[in-house]
Order: sequence, then structure tokens, then C-alpha cells
Amino acid sequence: MNNVIINEKPKTSLSTSDFFYELPEERIAQHPAEPRDSSRLMVLDRKTGSISHRVFSDILEYLNPGDVLVINDSKVIPARLYGHAEGREEASVELLLLRQRDTDTWECLVKPGKRARIGMRMQFGGGALTGEVLHLVEEGNRIIRFSYDKSVYANVYEVLHEIGLMPLPPYITERLADKSRYQTVYAKTEGSAAAPTAGLHFTPELLQKIRDKGVAIVPVMLHVGLGTFRPVKADKITDHVMHSEFFSVSEESARLINERKAAGGRLICVGTTSCRTIESVAREDGRIPAMSGDTGIFIYPGYRFKAVDALITNFHLPESTLLMLVSAFYDRASVMEAYRVAVEEQYRFFSFGDAMLIQ
Repeated sequence: MNNVIINEKPKTSLSTSDFFYELPEERIAQHPAEPRDSSRLMVLDRKTGSISHRVFSDILEYLNPGDVLVINDSKVIPARLYGHAEGREEASVELLLLRQRDTDTWECLVKPGKRARIGMRMQFGGGALTGEVLHLVEEGNRIIRFSYDKSVYANVYEVLHEIGLMPLPPYITERLADKSRYQTVYAKTEGSAAAPTAGLHFTPELLQKIRDKGVAIVPVMLHVGLGTFRPVKADKITDHVMHSEFFSVSEESARLINERKAAGGRLICVGTTSCRTIESVAREDGRIPAMSGDTGIFIYPGYRFKAVDALITNFHLPESTLLMLVSAFYDRASVMEAYRVAVEEQYRFFSFGDAMLIQ
């Protein structure tokens, strides 16, 4: 296993505004489909340029024996905390835990940021968790060391599960009744501040049907943080800097992927996070090594994919790095046209929305 930081910068004449589209507010999904695999599926065929409208459970028809389906098994933690400055209950504080630096030290997004000076202490859950600001980092985030009663809690995750809230995106305004619905059914390794949402459409039953068809389902891991969802504020795409995120590809996963690819199977990524993980580690010949570390890879039109053959993804925000990645995998004009059709056909957008398969 090696630590690696990757941030490729292909040349492009495209601007951030080239990825803008109009979206009526009512098209933003406020709740997940029930059951999970009843969401809609738009299928884009890169060879023919065709667009098909299906149901997500039909994904089985587009997977072939010998293919490998790569999933991100990172698990969302209840990473949003509401509390107050120590000794000042009127001074409210909101935290979003982004990334674990060591056992009890995290990089966090703090609101209001101006209040969070070095040395400031804050309390959450009636004092169950205390945080102290150690120092400032890029983008105004803070490094915070947490303390709690270790005779009551084995680790900070136990405290978070008791007092924290699921970090739903700001465009979801309805309350989520069941926390598990903002979690994939295969979520395993805790550490994400947001769900890898393309995986939300899979049910255990659908995954079993996929295995029974001879498709290998292989996990990789990328803890979703600001790097995935941070808005692009620069006019020029190449001026945007991705926030790095931790990933891991195990020896077993690398072996299975390489065996299937060598035998002629396709590598199909579930979600942009799985795609970024695979493309972060892929060699020029498409082989996947076992590796873990940080990736700041930014994929936009002009990028040359080394390993990914097909992509399952959701419908993403205008001018987002996710929409740029999808456009790089097909082409910008075709993807923007597909989004226009999706709005016209009343697809549901964003985290709890419908899905797209690009093959």
C-alpha cells in the first residue's frame, strides 16, 4: 500500500459556465424512491448516441457475465453536530466533520467560522462531546480535537451515533425519517460526510441477481468529503483545486478487477467516487494496483480514462465537478442534452434522485 496524491490537470478551453443548466426546484428529489430500485434509469449509449428510459432494476439487462461492478463501500457517519461555545450557551456552533486526522482529531467545517479561533472550546450533546480548535487549514476549515468520557464511549463514532445528525445536503429540506436511507446497503467503513449516492439504488436482492448473472461486485473505498461536493467558484475550470479525500483499494479488489479485465470483462463504476478511485490508481495500461492514500484527482473533459468502461451515476448539480466528470466520460454536448431531456421527462435530480447509465 502506498500513499499518493494525484491531481491531473488536462488542458481545456471550457469554462465553469459551460456546465450550467436550468433546473426547476420541484425536480430536486426530497426523499428516496421506495423501494430503492424503483427509481428511474436513463441509459446513454456512447456508440449510437441513443437515450433510453428504464427503471433502475432493469440495470441487470445491461450487465454481462464476466463484468466487474465496482462499488464504494464507505459509510456515512452522523457528521453534523449542533452545540455552543463552552460556558456560553447563547453562542451556537455547527460542525460538519469532514475527515479524521487521527483517533480523536478531525478536520471540520465550522459555522460561524469567525467564532472558531484557535483555542476555542465547544460542547455538544449536553457535554457528551467537547471540541477544541487546534489550528486553521485551507478553505477556512478547522482542525478540532475531541474529548469524551472513555469509560462510557469506546471511540468518537459511538458519541456521534448518539448525538450527531446525518449530513444531508442543503437542498434536501424534508426530514429523513430513516437514517439508513441515506446509506447504501453495502456501506461498511465509517468515514464519509456524504453518501456515494449512485449506490443508493441497489437492494440486497438486486445485488444477488447481479452476482447470479456472473458479474463480480468489488468494493473500493473513498471517504466522501468536500472534494466531491465543493462548488466550483473559478471561471476557468483549471483554476479549481479539489479538496483531497482518502481512498483505499485492497489487494483482493485489485486482483479481481485485473482478472476480469484481462478476460475481456468491462469495469463498471457505481458512482463518481468509485470512478475517481479507480482512475486515481489506474496505470497507463489500465491495470489496477492495490493502494491507499489521498486523491485530489479532478476529472473534466480532456481527461483520458485509463480503466473505466461504463458508469452508473445520479443527476448532478449545475457547474459541479461531478457533472464535469460525467461530461468527460461521454462528451459535454451529449450529457447536457441528456440533462435537458431529463428535465423535460421529469426525472428526479441530485442525491435522492434518479440514475443514469453511460455505456
